[in-house]
Amino acid sequence: MPPFWIVIRQLVEIEEQMATSKKVITREEWEKRLNDVKIRKEDMNKLVMNFLVTEGYVEAAEKFRMESGTEHIDLATITDRMAVKKAVQCGNVEDAIEKVNDLNPEILDTNPQLFFHLQQQRLIELIRNGKVEEALEFAQEELAPRGEENQSFLEELERTVALLAFEDVSNCPVGELMDISQRLKTASEVNAAILTSQSHEKDPKLPSLLKMLIWAQNQLDEKATYPRINDLSNATLEDPTV
Repeated sequence: MPPFWIVIRQLVEIEEQMATSKKVITREEWEKRLNDVKIRKEDMNKLVMNFLVTEGYVEAAEKFRMESGTEHIDLATITDRMAVKKAVQCGNVEDAIEKVNDLNPEILDTNPQLFFHLQQQRLIELIRNGKVEEALEFAQEELAPRGEENQSFLEELERTVALLAFEDVSNCPVGELMDISQRLKTASEVNAAILTSQSHEKDPKLPSLLKMLIWAQNQLDEKATYPRINDLSNATLEDPTV
């Protein structure tokens, strides 16, 4: 199956050529258009490697590098980055901060928003563990001074401290801060910052290409019927329905 961006390119070209009335495009015609466009295998390999490195699949990245012959990558940096991400996801924020500083102290020194969010997550974990007095002291000493300098930080701090007013956080208006999704959000932010510091793209390209494919198909649906990709997991072309 040709790469997704070939499909996107063809969708755009065909949309430009379509008249206002819908046209039926057969599978044979559609596949011919796709096959007319050639994509270098090296570009495909780079796309796959970009996804594996960005998402932190160390073993898969090494295996793919050996099989495809793509350029050498520093697997140690991926392992270290994933260790930081895992620490945040597990609620071990203090450990995560130490690991980030071991990787590159400038990451947190030059990113006050990221550092605040990590400290905010530390506060959330203290509240989660019922350490009320420690949480209040931490908020006052570590987060309040930053809130005085930044209005958005102050608002986030106030939302977080509000958790202490509720015995049952499930009934708290800001109870989502206690969800695992909040840990994942903070972990993703740290991961992106480390990638940027290592001159890597912070987001993998593949998901963006898939979103472009969906958008392009939705645009073309208004002007033509054609073999559509409905199941992105296997990229199977489904015959057009007239």
